[in-house]
Amino acid sequence: MKNKVVLITGGTSGIGKALAFSFGRAGAKVAFSGRKQEGLQQTAAELTAAGIDNLPVQADVSVEEQCQQMVEQTVAKYGKLDVLINNAGISMRAMFEDLDLNVLRKLMDTNFWGTVYTTKFALPYIKAVKGSIVGVSSIAGYRGLPARTGYSASKFAMHGFLETLRTELLHSGVHVLLACPGFTASNIRNTALAANGQQQGETPREEGKMMSAEEVADRILQATIKRKRDLVMTTQGKMAVWVNKLFPSLADKLVYNVMAKEKDSPLKK
Repeated sequence: MKNKVVLITGGTSGIGKALAFSFGRAGAKVAFSGRKQEGLQQTAAELTAAGIDNLPVQADVSVEEQCQQMVEQTVAKYGKLDVLINNAGISMRAMFEDLDLNVLRKLMDTNFWGTVYTTKFALPYIKAVKGSIVGVSSIAGYRGLPARTGYSASKFAMHGFLETLRTELLHSGVHVLLACPGFTASNIRNTALAANGQQQGETPREEGKMMSAEEVADRILQATIKRKRDLVMTTQGKMAVWVNKLFPSLADKLVYNVMAKEKDSPLKK
């Protein structure tokens, strides 16, 4: 990654922030986006203190024009773009029958359209250097999770988009990676949207037993260097993918039972 230029969306917390440090320590120059100026400034200061060349860019990935500006600012500063990491995302937890449809729209706008917009504007620069496009997705992109209709739908859409793009770029030298962490200790569940669109606040899962954001970031770094096409990071995740392919009816029951065990799960009868 020495002297490579990396752009990370949603880079001010969780996996995104860990990615900025992981790629930066490997020698990359790191541009990263976030919606809040305070978070951008704090992350930029921490990266600078660690000796990492960085560029904070205020942008909401659900807004097409801001995605274009984010890419243009990165290239204006560094002259190129080697790696795009589509990391920005939000989650939700509610039964579909109770869900305000605006929650679904918001998740699709951020998780799916944010990936599409940023990739569209970054693609000419990535092609020029035969670089990498990374999508930070989820097992929910392989297997629908109950009470996560909007999240699963947005990740399925992300998978379809990047898989198709990978095929279109088959002879271009561009690398496309779909990275799927399991449940990761980060703030995504605290900021997940409830049925009414408000943040749920308290996480329903035991964060201490999860993979750290730093471990996820290091694995994505290595997969990018090795130009892997898929990265499923946990045994539970790998089992979910294979059981869903081979025994889909069993997968329905297993997934239901696992998700019903969450604290205050809407699946509980």
